[in-house]
Amino acid sequence: MVLRSCWKSRHKSRSGAADCLLRPGWTVLLWLCVTLVACASGVVGETKNVVQKDAEFDVTYNDTVTSENQTIYAFNHTVSRNKTEGVRVSVDVSSQGSESPILFVVRQKQAVLSFQVPLILRGLYQRKYPYNHLGRTLCQPPTRAASETQYFFVDVSTLSSQGTNYQLRVSRVESFTLQTDKKFSFTASPSQPQYFKYDFPDGVDTVIVKVSSDTNFPCSVMSIQDIQCPVYDLDNNVAFIGMYQTMTKKGAITVQRKDFPSYSFYVVVVVKTEDEACGGPLPYYPLRPDELTDAGNRSKVLDVVVSPAINSEVYVMGMLFCLGIFLSFYLLTLLVACLENKRMGKRRELFQNPADMSPAETGKTPASPYEYGSFADNCSTLSSEAITDSATSTDNNYGYMERTLDSVGRSRQESLSSVEEDDYDTLDDIDSDKNIVRTKKFLCVSDLARKDKRILSKKYQIYFWNIATIAVFYALPVIQLVITYQTVVNVTGNQDICYYNFLCAHPLGALSAFNNILSNLGYVMLGLLFLLIVLKRDIVHNRALVRNDVNALECGIPKHFGLFYAMGTALMMEGLLSACYHVCPNYTNFQFDTSFMYMIAGLCMLKLYQKRHPDINASAYTAYACLAAVIFFSVLGVVFGKGNMVFWIVFSVIHILATLLLSTQLYYMGRWRLDSGVLRRIVYVIYTDCIRQCSGPMYIDRMVLLVMGNIVNWSLAAYGLIKTPNDFASYLLAIAICNLLLYFAFYIIMKLRSGERIQCLALVCILFTAVVWGFALYFFFQGLSTWQKTPAESREHNRDCILLSFFDDHDIWHFLSSIAMFGSFLVLLTMDDDLDTVQRDKIFVF
Repeated sequence: MVLRSCWKSRHKSRSGAADCLLRPGWTVLLWLCVTLVACASGVVGETKNVVQKDAEFDVTYNDTVTSENQTIYAFNHTVSRNKTEGVRVSVDVSSQGSESPILFVVRQKQAVLSFQVPLILRGLYQRKYPYNHLGRTLCQPPTRAASETQYFFVDVSTLSSQGTNYQLRVSRVESFTLQTDKKFSFTASPSQPQYFKYDFPDGVDTVIVKVSSDTNFPCSVMSIQDIQCPVYDLDNNVAFIGMYQTMTKKGAITVQRKDFPSYSFYVVVVVKTEDEACGGPLPYYPLRPDELTDAGNRSKVLDVVVSPAINSEVYVMGMLFCLGIFLSFYLLTLLVACLENKRMGKRRELFQNPADMSPAETGKTPASPYEYGSFADNCSTLSSEAITDSATSTDNNYGYMERTLDSVGRSRQESLSSVEEDDYDTLDDIDSDKNIVRTKKFLCVSDLARKDKRILSKKYQIYFWNIATIAVFYALPVIQLVITYQTVVNVTGNQDICYYNFLCAHPLGALSAFNNILSNLGYVMLGLLFLLIVLKRDIVHNRALVRNDVNALECGIPKHFGLFYAMGTALMMEGLLSACYHVCPNYTNFQFDTSFMYMIAGLCMLKLYQKRHPDINASAYTAYACLAAVIFFSVLGVVFGKGNMVFWIVFSVIHILATLLLSTQLYYMGRWRLDSGVLRRIVYVIYTDCIRQCSGPMYIDRMVLLVMGNIVNWSLAAYGLIKTPNDFASYLLAIAICNLLLYFAFYIIMKLRSGERIQCLALVCILFTAVVWGFALYFFFQGLSTWQKTPAESREHNRDCILLSFFDDHDIWHFLSSIAMFGSFLVLLTMDDDLDTVQRDKIFVF
């Protein structure tokens, strides 16, 4: 009977089985032998004892399994369409040293879950961690019926010939479905992950899932997954689908209803086998990659709460608030401009000189509301002698006392097409007299404003055109890169790529943190407003030159607006690049946020220096080359600076040498050469001035500034060498800001010391800007996230929104810092307005 059944079973599926009896006899005998052996082996395989038991929930089953027996536990439970209950399978294997693990297979209606015990999870360097106690929650596929009874089976088997004891328990999970705004506590471990279901209530489109713990370690992962089977809830597969992020104490993910067709999702929490991903130490480095390591006790108590996020009305309020703040500056500027025009109109009626007479012919000086002290007297005497000497050189001489207003008017009408930047010194006396003029003990603006206005205007316009070109070529690849970053985040679901403040990150479209991008609007709008203010002043000044206005021609600080245009453009680009950085903030693109900050600081210092030194200020090419070097070191510092002492030594040496070279350049007004004989000249100066006659410095004020500047920069270099701060970009920016503040303070002190005064508008701008900078720095140092640490450690600093439930502390920093920068620019633009009616040979250079 056995042979007959075997013959039928072996041949009923074969084509041509009916022809088997027609073959030769020996072939039939051979085929019968093969079939007999196969059937015999099948009979032997079927000798394994299979036992099926009807099992119940919340009952612990103690049993033993070997290769000769297999146990099947049959469970049934009622599933309701309106209620989801979790089912959890817990397994504990007490036997050690078994040659084969136990395999558990859970067969459900629409899913199969299998796992072995001991469970082997791998960590860094392929280390293996065994776990003998497991707890897994079963996937619950949805049902369309109002109520139905579902069956599932737990199969227990092994290939080990030795008996292995195990415990099996199946229980229902209480509070498997999370409730809105209700905290739920649970315990998880690497071998006992947990996940829960959340259903979007009606009227709620976005929620924030927050998971927290009182302890940093062990490191864990929270994941948001769609309702499907299987659920990826182990350390080695949790990143396969959905959104996920590592966490220590805090984790938060914003979930949108539109991303889940069933309007529900799973919140999965997995404890990792190692803490390296969260910044923790590795407990043990194995001698061999395949060596088993004791997993230890890595259970963690966590809390989860799901809260509704903001609705569309809050988005609209946030955008209107942002626009309203900065549009108010436009209205305020328009009001101040109207009042200023009315005041200047009355002033021109009182003090305007005849248009065809120079101050020398009228015997009067332009109206000045005050008299200057000894500095101005010395400047006036010395510069008059120099002007008298240079007045006889040529008919085109730009002497202040001999050149007529008609010639000035004609020169303004000439075409600028033939003017080249190389033609800086257009006067015959420039090359012969500048060594004498620039080395006088007391200098006036007239001594350093001797070059043709057309040449200087074109020279400083290059600043604007260069920075506009840099902005285009810099911004386009940046925008492309951050779009790629955001796409990668959205596709992979890896929330560790970007360092957001996840407790206040409001998505819009493909953007994960729209509020951080929107708050940068102030830089763009206020930068544009500053450009409009500068353009208005430029037009007014050109009109004054055309009508041969005395004050515009021979009084005040020379008006060159190229650097101001460059500053306004840099402020707008700072807003654009900061917005790009906040699309996906991390350490690889932090230089996007700081590059134009370096440029703004550098341009402000250049503008301060240009006010009193228009003839000898740096060219745009030199300035941008230096700024490019700064940005280059910023990138090197971010990539290689962390803990690299060689880099810090090299940078500190370069920093000190650059400070010394710049100090020499400023002290001697550019009248020195960096060549092979520089060391010999330095020794000679030290010998003659310090040893032989011990004379003091000729230029006391400049020496005081440069000594203070060297003290500050040497101190910063020493700090960097000793502390080696991780955030090199911020350290470099601090150097730039400290130097700018030092020079600005020196400028204000020397301005007041020279008998000059600060007008009301400039004074209001200074006080307002100082107060706003103070509040801005307070919010900047709140530190809601930091890419200097791991993403999990960065999330420990996350905090909720504090303004309109839409903006966080860093957004307020964006608001205030943009206003403060705009105010700083206005200070530079207006601080010397008191000199507009003062002859340049009475304005002191410092």
